[in-house]
Amino acid sequence: MTILVTGGAGYIGSHTLLYLKQKNESFVVLDSLQTGHRKAVEGTTFYEGDLADADLLDKIFTENEISAVIHFAADSLVGESMKDPLKYYENNVIGSYQLIKKAVEHEVKKFVFSSTAATYGEPESVPITEDFPTIPTNPYGETKLAIEKMLKWADAAYGLKSICLRYFNAAGADPEGSIGEDHQPESHLIPIVLQVALGQREHVSMFGDDYPTEDGTCIRDYIHVLDLAQAHYLALQRLEGEGVSGVYNLGNGNGFSVKQVIETCKAVTGIDIKSLTAPRRTGDPAVLIASSNKARTELGWNPDYSRLDTMVTHAWNWHRNHPNGYDD
Repeated sequence: MTILVTGGAGYIGSHTLLYLKQKNESFVVLDSLQTGHRKAVEGTTFYEGDLADADLLDKIFTENEISAVIHFAADSLVGESMKDPLKYYENNVIGSYQLIKKAVEHEVKKFVFSSTAATYGEPESVPITEDFPTIPTNPYGETKLAIEKMLKWADAAYGLKSICLRYFNAAGADPEGSIGEDHQPESHLIPIVLQVALGQREHVSMFGDDYPTEDGTCIRDYIHVLDLAQAHYLALQRLEGEGVSGVYNLGNGNGFSVKQVIETCKAVTGIDIKSLTAPRRTGDPAVLIASSNKARTELGWNPDYSRLDTMVTHAWNWHRNHPNGYDD
């Protein structure tokens, strides 16, 4: 079996490749390198290009006898999606349509999709389970939900079995430090805090300290990137064995506040990290925590790195040794 991994040069994609390699799985990578990094996929069979390129997709499916797809490739900045929604529909929805269409044409029957907790919007309660209403509050979440629905109907019509993984806040890095997180610009909290520790930023902004939480700052569910990688592998295993489509949340089931993240980063780095309070951001829910019981039960998923200090330690190892990311 050869797996096509789209977006494999990105943060979560590259860590999933590392995990697949450890499991002796055969795979090829497609990435436009718009946000991914060539150095993150060195030593792999790599195709540079866009999902909308039908001829390139035909070439990949034909040359490699693809039997399964893991689909990461997407634009994923919530704020940008609000300012330029059509970009997100073009890249995420139309690109995914082309990929799904070619998977069907080449008789691929297994498809794992990297979805998001943004499909839920602002839940009325936590922890969030898979049967909660899906009412996205931004175009990013809307496009991911549209792809989930496309896969549902592709299953009904063509027998393309799929598993959609809705995950929360990815964090951490390869414990060995070979790959890590490198976004330009950076938008994730932990690397932003660590950039302050490295002297690359003057401070970290806490957007609101008056939420109805214990310390007044937002609470989020962080999940180690290699635990996400494990879940994608287990999803493929389920499709191969049970052959049943499904949707699964991926999270630790525990939330950490912005202040807790900053204090953990201080403890791990040994550096006093300056933080300032800023106004709330529109659409930021106070608490987002996932229930992953379904993934644990049906996929056999068991996160290995659930401690926040472990995630921060692995991230710090990467950022400290690669202060300029993959450009070092």
